[in-house]
Amino acid sequence: MNRRQFLVTSGASAIAAATPNVFAQASDADARFRAMLDQFFYDRLADSPESATRLGLDTGPRAALRGKLSDTSAAGVARDLARTKAQAKQLAAVDRATLSEASRIDYDVVAYQFDRAIGGEQFGYGETAGRYAPYILSQLTGSYREVPDFLDSQHRVKDAADADAYLSRLEAFPAAMDGELARQQVDAGKGVFAPDYILDTTMKMQAALRDQPAGQTVLVTSFAKKLADAGLPPERATQAERIVAEKIFPAVDRQRALVQQLRAKASHDAGVWRLPDGEAFYAAAAEAATTTRLTGDEIHRMGLDQVASISARIDTILKGQGMTQGSVGDRLVELNKRPDQLFPNTDPGREALLAQLNRQIVAMSKRLPEAFSARTLPKAPVEVRRVPVTIQAGAPGGYYQNASLDGSRPAIYFINLRDTFDRPKFGLATLTHHEAVPGHHLQVSVALESDAIPMIRRRGGFSGYTEGWALYSEQLADEMGMYDGDPLGQVGYLQSLLFRATRLVVDSGMHAKRWSREKATDYLIATTGIARGRSQGEIDRYTVWPGQACSYKIGHTVWNDLREEVKKKQGAAFDLKKFHEVLTLGAMPLDILKQTARQRAGIA
Repeated sequence: MNRRQFLVTSGASAIAAATPNVFAQASDADARFRAMLDQFFYDRLADSPESATRLGLDTGPRAALRGKLSDTSAAGVARDLARTKAQAKQLAAVDRATLSEASRIDYDVVAYQFDRAIGGEQFGYGETAGRYAPYILSQLTGSYREVPDFLDSQHRVKDAADADAYLSRLEAFPAAMDGELARQQVDAGKGVFAPDYILDTTMKMQAALRDQPAGQTVLVTSFAKKLADAGLPPERATQAERIVAEKIFPAVDRQRALVQQLRAKASHDAGVWRLPDGEAFYAAAAEAATTTRLTGDEIHRMGLDQVASISARIDTILKGQGMTQGSVGDRLVELNKRPDQLFPNTDPGREALLAQLNRQIVAMSKRLPEAFSARTLPKAPVEVRRVPVTIQAGAPGGYYQNASLDGSRPAIYFINLRDTFDRPKFGLATLTHHEAVPGHHLQVSVALESDAIPMIRRRGGFSGYTEGWALYSEQLADEMGMYDGDPLGQVGYLQSLLFRATRLVVDSGMHAKRWSREKATDYLIATTGIARGRSQGEIDRYTVWPGQACSYKIGHTVWNDLREEVKKKQGAAFDLKKFHEVLTLGAMPLDILKQTARQRAGIA
């Protein structure tokens, strides 16, 4: 089971607890149920060494995990599925009626996630245990891109044992790549492999790892620095260099050879409709991401309606700034080109951009008590880092990585700076509010740091909930006055909303309406004014993660509508801080969120 599957299938079993002391008052049935959930978590953790490291749980009785990587082979995938089925059967044997209300919610959420994970088996290709990804190898999927970044950013070296564990993971890296190679070969026999343009980027990223001396790869240079920082002799770096040259490089070459073969016969069609049971795959992927059931046509219409509404709001502000000519998208393109809105595309320019993001985190953090109680403020710090150069060609524009449970590693907000033109100044604050505070960092950390939430619930992976919250956080920042006196900053916020609404159109356009990559890209640029380089990367992301991009705006709509419903019902008694305390219950499917929030507000 890879890192993403673990976080989604175990952590995504994020189960709501009614009160912080609910288990202190639990019945014997609740206590047994809690113990079962904990066993589920640790059984999964044993097969997800990367997750153990990310959470800081690769110590004590689980220290051996520090030197391992997940089994990516077909046998490993089959073992994961068999365990999920066995756990689902064990869960079904629990008499739900004997559980408390909080544990019943736990039961429903875990059952929901098991159903989704097992349901993906019907397709017989790609990864469907968590986020649906039809292609084993792409610019966003595959250990060739995940493991070097993981070892660099997550594997700590404090002593000789940690250093030896690092070398052990290097030794395991070729097997991880070969497991994926074999699975991609089987899928290719079914006609399932990425479109030509995705394979082009995949080869570019493989080359970024392979086409350099072994000693200059991040696998070696990062390790050498860690050894020096820990006061350890450098000889192990020489061992690492030898492993990279003699074992890892040949494994990369084997993958490259397959990708080149597939590229020679690849289609240019963007959508999964061309795959076996492709229409059903997209429906399942969209439901897994949004935790709602909407058809491709419904998603498309929702997007078109919201694009029109948000564009009108932007139009009013731009006209107020004297920008009156052309469509909203045309004017946003021109705004993006203004020198006063761009950082230089140089290393000093990138450093200045990162410094600006850090200032934005500090500014918003000071304002958080206005909208959040102490129960919903994170303890872990969050740092801004640039996406590693070796993976920036295919990486998303920004993403969040949670802190470790033991406090040894901060949370990280990554931003892709391959070209600073893709990140104009007027949109940066909104990205910070989404990825850091009050977005992902607050929502994830509140659950992760909670002693009241069992381990299996602490790292939720319901994209509709988490991405919906992050987009709602962008709106909240605007409502808190973060853009007062800064109309272009507000344009950046609205452009972000427009961007997410446009995702509904282009994602369903490619996968349900058979749009081409070019049509989807042109629509995204014309509608949002986002630079072509970034827009192209986004469209390529939606190609390999069908449905996931829909989770943002659909989730945002649910969060916003819920707040307005509670506010309308409670009137003058409405307390925004209290409403936000639903975060202390952990991530959950949107339907369960709606039910839970209404019950807490007394309107269910």
